[in-house]
Amino acid sequence: MKFKYYAYILLICLLASCKNEPYEEIPAQEAGEFSNVRLEFNVPSNFPPLVYDVEGNAPTETGFELGRRLFYEGRMASDNVVACGFCHIQEFAFTHHTHIISHGVDGALGNRNAQPLHNLAFQNEFTWDGAAIHLDLQPIIPITNELEMNETFTNVIAKLEAHPDYPRLFREAFENGEINSENILKALSQFMIMMVTSNSKYDKFRRNEGNVTLTANETQGMELFSQKCASCHATDLFTDQSYRNNGLAINPEYNDIGRARVTGLPGDNYKFKVPNLRNIEVTFPYMHDGRFTSLEQVLEHYRTGINDTENVDESLRQTDGTLGIPMTDDEKARIIDFLKTLTDADFIFDNRFSEF
Repeated sequence: MKFKYYAYILLICLLASCKNEPYEEIPAQEAGEFSNVRLEFNVPSNFPPLVYDVEGNAPTETGFELGRRLFYEGRMASDNVVACGFCHIQEFAFTHHTHIISHGVDGALGNRNAQPLHNLAFQNEFTWDGAAIHLDLQPIIPITNELEMNETFTNVIAKLEAHPDYPRLFREAFENGEINSENILKALSQFMIMMVTSNSKYDKFRRNEGNVTLTANETQGMELFSQKCASCHATDLFTDQSYRNNGLAINPEYNDIGRARVTGLPGDNYKFKVPNLRNIEVTFPYMHDGRFTSLEQVLEHYRTGINDTENVDESLRQTDGTLGIPMTDDEKARIIDFLKTLTDADFIFDNRFSEF
């Protein structure tokens, strides 16, 4: 498996060498027939700086619409069924919550739970093990993975070229009008970078919008979260984007070594990317293999379930050598009260991101 991931990295590096030209708005009269309206992208005031080069691949009305169509397009998979939206369902913050591990073409089973898709323009690496180093290139992995969409870009391009709508959509979205891998990936990114979730109760409280206040329980939960969780789930992204072993018992069915599948380093065995916690109320099941079905189970794991596995994160080891994060039942309940303030209904039900 390690060599397969090296192949992904090599492909990513080769494609990354073809940089996009910086976006420049050209008046329609100077651009001939091609003109496109750039979408406004706002960085929430409580967010860290952007990572993605929005200027280099600026979302436009037609690029975004093309990306939305491709995100829900079954022809992107070898069975013409399993689209990106098959495993990333909007009502659950673009997770595959009905399955512990995601299902691919012809019922193929992977070994990881689908991650939620939001605030991607603020992330530096993607997937549980960081196999993708750029958002434009992340879709290569699911599209070509035999357990996910199991397709080639050659076949995808042929199917899109034969479709009655896609040739026109590509001409409207890109100046060269070509249906090629670069434009497919650019369009998907234009759709995904607009997936910003920043309008939860917590956000409104943080930005002092609309006189929103937290309840006493939520306030206590926020303070407890800051003390017990925020060293890893940092900033208002609620992740420090590091890779850590959080003491899960090793599942012998998969023996997923995590980050080490990419780096080949023994020191990365069983480390996975710290997930962001936005919309956590609706993104169950939890952990990379979906082993926990509730937030209560997650917090109980951190209180009593930490295993001293290889490379377990030292932040989970107390000064007396015991593993776990001390918390009472009441403190667990208050932290969950706070976590529920991260649910952003505006994002979850935003028609811009829906299939129809």
